[in-house]
Amino acid sequence: MRIQQLEYLEKIAEIGSINEAAKSLYLSQPTLSSAIKELENEMGICILHRSKLGVSLTEEGREFLTYAKQVTDQVDLLEKRYKNSNKRDSRLSISSQHYAFSVHAFVEFIEKYQADSYQFTLRETETQNILDDVASFRSEIGILFLNDFNRKVLEKLFEEKNLVFSTLFFAAPHIFISKENPLATKSIVTLADLTDLPYLSFEQGNSNSFYFSEEILSTRSYKKHIKVSDRATIFNLMVGLNGYTFSTGIISSELNDDSIVAIPLDLPDRMEIGWIKSQRTNLSSLGTHYLDTLKKHIHDYGFATIEEEVYV
Repeated sequence: MRIQQLEYLEKIAEIGSINEAAKSLYLSQPTLSSAIKELENEMGICILHRSKLGVSLTEEGREFLTYAKQVTDQVDLLEKRYKNSNKRDSRLSISSQHYAFSVHAFVEFIEKYQADSYQFTLRETETQNILDDVASFRSEIGILFLNDFNRKVLEKLFEEKNLVFSTLFFAAPHIFISKENPLATKSIVTLADLTDLPYLSFEQGNSNSFYFSEEILSTRSYKKHIKVSDRATIFNLMVGLNGYTFSTGIISSELNDDSIVAIPLDLPDRMEIGWIKSQRTNLSSLGTHYLDTLKKHIHDYGFATIEEEVYV
């Protein structure tokens, strides 16, 4: 199958005539007919109904054309992006669970980056999206956490998707709450202390398995549970409803002002925060620069980063 054949098929479907499509493509009618017949034989399906009145797509042909258009659209994007382009913008995409430290590091990275133009993307997104983004090269780096509960499931997915996980740091469980919350004066909180407060968590879309949760204790029952999609909302609900969420304990006052505080949780658990990349590629210089900035930011908050531990 050749991209050119897909382009021919699109033109035939648009015009409804092999003869007229051939004229439009500056081809002979036999050449165009032969190209489509080769495509049908290779795919093992009948793509076109042929009659004296012209041609039309079969049911299989309509489905095939739907997929074919995705391919030709991507080719068109590639050509527009790279063909006859002498100067290319610097590009970097990061996908992350909802961590303020990854955003803060992204801000510092951009502030220090000296270039006339660039295209950078930071996606705070669902766990499944992070895996898919990095596996499909939509993002170069993904940031997420492991613990004893989700480790086996996520490591299996890392292997299936050819992803490499590297540890950044380990953190004891904390909660985020408003500084006006009565619990904010405590040096440590227990699960019993949280019973009557609204629990806040990030929704995971269609991948609502407990193993994809961004929070520990995802299988626990809560009297009051609110799911949200972004950090701004979760922080607003902490202030407005005295809600709480589980966290690493790293909070960025530069990004979140001083209305939210982190309190240690009396729980024998440990969060392993790390980053993933595709096993098929090496990090770009921009990706390496972002990771260096991220590690420095984590160090500034008193966490020791792990330099050597890497596994699939």
